[in-house]
Amino acid sequence: METILVTGGTGLVGSAIKTISDNYETHLQFIFLSSKDCDLTCYDKTFQTFDLYKPDYVIHLAANVGGLFKNMNYKVEMFEKNMEINMNVLKCCHLFNVKKCISCLSTCIFPDKTTYPINEEMLHNGPPHESNDAYAYSKRMIQVLSDAYNKQYNTSRDCVFCCIIPTNIYGPHDNYHLEDSHVVPALIHKAYLAKQNNKPLQVRGSGTPLRQFIYSEDLAKLILWYLLEIDSNESIILSTSEDKEISIGNVATIIAKEFDIELEFETKYSDGQYKKTADNTKLLELYKKTNDTDIVFTPIELGLNKSIKWFIENYNNCRK
Repeated sequence: METILVTGGTGLVGSAIKTISDNYETHLQFIFLSSKDCDLTCYDKTFQTFDLYKPDYVIHLAANVGGLFKNMNYKVEMFEKNMEINMNVLKCCHLFNVKKCISCLSTCIFPDKTTYPINEEMLHNGPPHESNDAYAYSKRMIQVLSDAYNKQYNTSRDCVFCCIIPTNIYGPHDNYHLEDSHVVPALIHKAYLAKQNNKPLQVRGSGTPLRQFIYSEDLAKLILWYLLEIDSNESIILSTSEDKEISIGNVATIIAKEFDIELEFETKYSDGQYKKTADNTKLLELYKKTNDTDIVFTPIELGLNKSIKWFIENYNNCRK
């Protein structure tokens, strides 16, 4: 039996992988690691965990993450903790001869001033947006370190390091903190409270920025496909297509409609980066080649409906 160790295993994407893991072969054993199980900022504890499970594959999702305002206000913590986590995990993947390690990046780490759509080759073509620069550079370094391991040690292809680059992820099991979460869970939580208090949903910013959103279970399926079916150490963008790009205002409108409440925009707040349009051509072509079919993504309206229902049902116990 082969073991897949998932760091950040109880987070948004890790939980989605757990939800669909029963659909995979019985010879695969999944270990979902949380921060309570191991402090990945500590090398000795990370080593002990790898020694305990001796994984064949690693899906590295663990990170110190947050929304726009956490990235702006806690730059040192965002950089240091992510650097520590990533160096420890990749080093142990090398030492324990993991067959393949997939690390999760984000489109928010791409250059601020660039042409669109952005693709996998443009990651280091300029500085990221200043609002999330510390976090972005720490995540970029996973790709640099992965490439370094591949070039220095991986001549036999026995151990492969690669990176996935998803666009904005949403779904059940997210972090719904009102200040430190990403835009969708924050809006869902705010809408829930607004409904309770008979008030409108207040959205920070103008609502004009554009984003590509991917439902967490869609992403989970693509991660396992790239891990188990694709022999490659190249980075790949995992995203819906450009024509599915939607404004924050339209997302907020869908959420407000689900809760049957009014909507207000607080334009005194920063919008952050206007757009981060990603090119998923590489994904679509490779998936079509290996599966002889197109990818079917969950429509944003359906994904938000599922996410809201999950949040309401799990309000007392979810991360918030």
